[in-house]
Amino acid sequence: MIVWFEYLLLGIAVLVGVFCLVLGFAGRKPSDYTLGATAVVELLLLAQLVMGVVVPLAGNPPTGSLPEFWVYLVSALLIPPAAVAWALVDRNRWSTAILGVACLAVAVMVYRMGQIWFVQVS
Repeated sequence: MIVWFEYLLLGIAVLVGVFCLVLGFAGRKPSDYTLGATAVVELLLLAQLVMGVVVPLAGNPPTGSLPEFWVYLVSALLIPPAAVAWALVDRNRWSTAILGVACLAVAVMVYRMGQIWFVQVS
C-alpha cells in the first residue's frame, strides 16, 4: 500500500458515501451521479489491487498478514458492484442509501487494510 493513495481512497469513499446517504435520505432515486461516484470508488479499489501486487515486489511488504490484507481487498472489491446491482434492480431512495452504506463500508475496510500494511509488528 502507498500511504497517500490510502488516504485518497479513504477520503473519496467517505465523501461518496456521505453524498449518497444524503441524497438517499432526501428521497432521490439512484442516478448517474450516485452510480458514477460509486464506480469511481471501485476504480480506485482496482488501482489498489494492482498496487497490492506491485508494492510488495518493490520491497514494501506489509507488517501484518498478507493473506488478511488480500481478504479485505477482495471483499472490498465486491461491495460496490453488489450495491450498484441492487440500485439498478430496485430503483428507490433506499437503493441510493445502500450505495452510501457500501462506500462507507469500503472506507472502513481501506482503513483496516492500512492498519494491516503499516501498523502491526510481527
